[in-house]
Amino acid sequence: MLYIAARDHVFAVNLTTAGDDFVPQLKLTWRSKDVAKCTVRGRNSDECYNYVKVLVPRNDETLFACGTNAFNPTCRNYKMTTLEQVGEEVVGQARCPFESGQSNLGLFAGGDFYSATMTDFLASDAVIYRSLGDDSPVLRTVKYDSKWLREPHFHHAIEYGNYVYFFLSEIAVEYTTLGKVVFSRVARVCKNDNGGSPRVLERYWTSFLKARLNCSVPGDSFFYFDALQSLTNVLQINQRPAVVGVFTTQANSIPGSAVCAFYMDDIEKAFNGKFKEQKTSDSAWTPVPEEQVPKPRPGSCAGDGPASAYKSSTTFPDDTLTFIKSYPLMDEAVPSVNDRPCFTRTTSRYKLTQIAVDTSAGPSKDRTVVFLGSEDGRVLKVLSSTHPNASFGSQLLEDIDVYNPSMCNVQGQEDRRILGMELDKDHHALFVAFTSCVIRVPLSRCTEHGLTDPAIGIDQHSNTNNKKTHCLLHSRTHTRMCMRTNTVWVSPQHLLRGRVHNLLLVGREGGRVS
Repeated sequence: MLYIAARDHVFAVNLTTAGDDFVPQLKLTWRSKDVAKCTVRGRNSDECYNYVKVLVPRNDETLFACGTNAFNPTCRNYKMTTLEQVGEEVVGQARCPFESGQSNLGLFAGGDFYSATMTDFLASDAVIYRSLGDDSPVLRTVKYDSKWLREPHFHHAIEYGNYVYFFLSEIAVEYTTLGKVVFSRVARVCKNDNGGSPRVLERYWTSFLKARLNCSVPGDSFFYFDALQSLTNVLQINQRPAVVGVFTTQANSIPGSAVCAFYMDDIEKAFNGKFKEQKTSDSAWTPVPEEQVPKPRPGSCAGDGPASAYKSSTTFPDDTLTFIKSYPLMDEAVPSVNDRPCFTRTTSRYKLTQIAVDTSAGPSKDRTVVFLGSEDGRVLKVLSSTHPNASFGSQLLEDIDVYNPSMCNVQGQEDRRILGMELDKDHHALFVAFTSCVIRVPLSRCTEHGLTDPAIGIDQHSNTNNKKTHCLLHSRTHTRMCMRTNTVWVSPQHLLRGRVHNLLLVGREGGRVS
């Protein structure tokens, strides 16, 4: 089932029974009752709606949804199969932003809801927050502390092992002398974190750590892609767990985009490395000497590893808690796979904004195909190689303009920025979300049409529709790619006024919210 979160609505499409018309089988209407209060506060009338910003599975039967509710964030539970409300609504503050344009994340892990958003009407208090658990206390990041979070933009959250990871971009505290420079980070918290003692970090995370993600082109002078835009869930790269993200250059730099992959064990290595400190407001940031790091090691999970002797984080020594409150930033950045991007694009003035990855493409299910969405409504299909001994680099297979003005324009205006993408391998489709429509790009194999020579390796995806289909042979990779020039456009007319905010493909892990 594909769920589409929009303004005042949630739509559900059964992908098994949906035909070419792609009409939602279920429609949930959830309008705000606080519109009058919102307008009295002086807010723009366009913001005084209920923008559904959180839509994640709570369990196998229930969806958890939160909306801005005309600047009064509210959350509800709904049955997956019918979109009927279950139980009473709950306050959405710290779980959902007040404003539709603010970034946020939502994820259920171990029965707890982890969120990252702004907690106040003025959007001055950014938070990573845990709530709604039966046995776990409510925890948050330290309030108004730039060492923890500084003007963050949240991109993705995943549960992996003993931790929940948050991927974000923020203003770098370690480069204040150069003005506002954006760095991409990965932060993590322990799932069994119970907060600190009554003296230090009570009701706050005791395990919060963060490290920089290094997506750069090596050379005499490194060229950095510092701004994370979108990230995958954990997948296998070279038989190792990894995440793959699309990054862009700084806003005031030349336009450029890159795809970088990061092994999860390299992320773990960064969190086990040295901490970073600034001794005075005028001094440079330097590594904290190892002899100054207290025991148990700050950021450890109670009952595990260095903190195995402690049953709960509430019993950690004050030295450990005080240290982690002051030094949550790691010294070493997380290196990308092969220490370089697996794909770059610097010749276009439009940046890439979204990513979806298929690591089991091709007849042998051993090829990796990356789909990249852009600001100008294009989808790039890239055959990626991340093996260090590969004889070829990444190959751009297809560049498709998927935006359809006749279906996606609203009152003559167009917004071509791709907000989200979901790859549905079961039904051979890529779903692409814009603010006013959702488009389905069909995928199928060339072998279904006898378009390939069995002696030549086949690339992953082509089309079931024979209209205007042709194949290209990549001689270096012995790979054949079929492309269709007239992709199928799908957008129910009642969705055009829906202001799409998120796609959720049930069965997909993680909780990305665009």
